[in-house]
Amino acid sequence: MPAGFRRRPDLRGAIDLHVHSGPDVRARAHDDVQLAAQAAELGAGAVVIKSHVVPTMDRACLAGLQVPGVRLFGSITLNPPVGGLNPHAVETALRLGASTVWLPTVYSAAHLRLEGKSGGVEVTAGGRIVPPLRDVLKLVAERDAILGTGHLSPEDIFAVVDAARSLGVNKIVVTHPESYAVGMSLADQRKIAESYGVLFERVCAQPDRRGGYVSNLGVNLRAIRELGCESTVLATDGGQPELPSWTEMMTETARYMAEHGLTQEEINGMMKRTPARLLGLPADASEET
Repeated sequence: MPAGFRRRPDLRGAIDLHVHSGPDVRARAHDDVQLAAQAAELGAGAVVIKSHVVPTMDRACLAGLQVPGVRLFGSITLNPPVGGLNPHAVETALRLGASTVWLPTVYSAAHLRLEGKSGGVEVTAGGRIVPPLRDVLKLVAERDAILGTGHLSPEDIFAVVDAARSLGVNKIVVTHPESYAVGMSLADQRKIAESYGVLFERVCAQPDRRGGYVSNLGVNLRAIRELGCESTVLATDGGQPELPSWTEMMTETARYMAEHGLTQEEINGMMKRTPARLLGLPADASEET
């Protein structure tokens, strides 16, 4: 590629399974409708709206009505504001169309321990999942929804994935395994992928321990080369005011991968076809404009 030339990637039909938007308890770079407008302008196929504190299915539905041309999906994250590991909240969210059930994130016991705090939502006890989580996993399996592992420790993720598979959960995505909030080594990623066939959500930027944000693109590329494109979903985890716009994050993710040797076909798999399959969209829906 000639020096200074930056190819614009083809993001028509691209899907982001992890985006934050407002209204929220913290400032966001865009609200739901503004996010939908960005996605429509980009020609994206779908976006999943995530909140750490409230379900987003109804918001996604209403924003989608305001901005035709892009599919918006909602989700639920099992933090204390929704009752933690609350099967009633999960059942309601899934009946309202939630695509994804995330296990505890910033309120998980594992995450709080990393910050030197006590408490939080525990998902295991004595190496086994706690009973309410079993009920949650059954609901996820019944609806064939996506299970996101959230901000759990690697040990908890292994226990959760083993239980989820035994209960019939088909769509398991390990949430940003490279982040400090999870810290799953490549060796453990390889082991869990080979044992359970999970996917890894690799996002382009993550908070660091100093309160800022760091790029994950180089770390992600190394993991993709080690473990393969087939196990990868590329997402942004965008929406923070400190980060570039969602459109810029999507574009830079695809551009970085292309400029470092991945083919358009490989990028399409990680940003279009695999997330489309997880959302239950037709095989060709990820290529629609």
